[in-house]
Amino acid sequence: MPDKQSLTPPGDYEQFLTETKDRIRRSQIRAALAVNGEVILLYWDLGRNILERQATEGWGSKVIDRLSKDLKRDFPDMKGFSSRNLKYMRKFAQAYPEREIVQRVAALIPWRHNQILLDKVKDYDQRLWYAQKSLTNNWSRDILAIQIESDLYQRQGGAVTNFEQTLPQAQSDLARQLIKDPYNFDFLSLGEDAQERELEKALVDHIREFLLELGVGFAFMGSQYHIEVDGDDYYIDLLFYHVQLRCYVVIDLKVTEFRPEYFGKMNFYVSAVDDMLRHADDNPTIGLVLCRSSKKTTAEYAIRNVSTPIAVATHRLPEKLRQSLPTIEQLEMEIDTVIKEITSQTPEETHLSSDDT
Repeated sequence: MPDKQSLTPPGDYEQFLTETKDRIRRSQIRAALAVNGEVILLYWDLGRNILERQATEGWGSKVIDRLSKDLKRDFPDMKGFSSRNLKYMRKFAQAYPEREIVQRVAALIPWRHNQILLDKVKDYDQRLWYAQKSLTNNWSRDILAIQIESDLYQRQGGAVTNFEQTLPQAQSDLARQLIKDPYNFDFLSLGEDAQERELEKALVDHIREFLLELGVGFAFMGSQYHIEVDGDDYYIDLLFYHVQLRCYVVIDLKVTEFRPEYFGKMNFYVSAVDDMLRHADDNPTIGLVLCRSSKKTTAEYAIRNVSTPIAVATHRLPEKLRQSLPTIEQLEMEIDTVIKEITSQTPEETHLSSDDT
């Protein structure tokens, strides 16, 4: 009969099991990535060969159609040899002339991601940038498409900041890359006349989309975050912690154009968070003033001699909603038309119209 003690797992068994499962999962991921990489390199090689044959022997689309049929016949269990996909392979080889680049970046993301990049991004450097970001941030195909459509490449690092003067270089470089301008709030359904509290509530209600727009690493700490100074109550619009920067990030929302006095309030909040919330191993707190619009020179003058790390950026309301709302001129024309129709009616027609309503 087995000893009872042998049937009882040791005290550290659960930890051992967790670590073992983690190692197995990591191994599975590495194996999947290796397979993915080999397939994409095969696609690149095949695309390169098609390009060379087209250049030297004048191959056309009919040859690609025939190649597709032959490959699908000889490799029935293998997908990816449709005429359409073979043309993507050719396009892929055109987009990345160097195999080394494919190995280092493109082969590390799924083929569908590469197809999106080929379709949506024409510039070589931008395509590599999005591929690297997709790899680093583990973006899904849909998220990659959203980031491209929102023009993240142009927006990232575009805010006015004083990070170079107020932060160590390593943190300054990372912080400047993380703060973008403008921030795209297309996931909201607010009009141009939305107030600050309405904007704040909408962002909190859509916190998942907001975190995606902020970028990887932001942890939401709360809205209207309460702090008390000298017996007075103050409320921070939005408070985050960034796990890579290892610091708190204070966001102050504005629905107006940037004004220099906004930095005084933000400087106060950043100093208070540094004293009240910041731990000894945290980096200095960063402030971000988010306005509807900003004049660059005005913001640069206002931030020049501020000693705390602060940035100013703008937010962009939903384009679809803006486009669907009539302009003042359109409303005036509509009113004029209605007035003309009413005044042109006879008394009997006006009476009939009133009865119909």
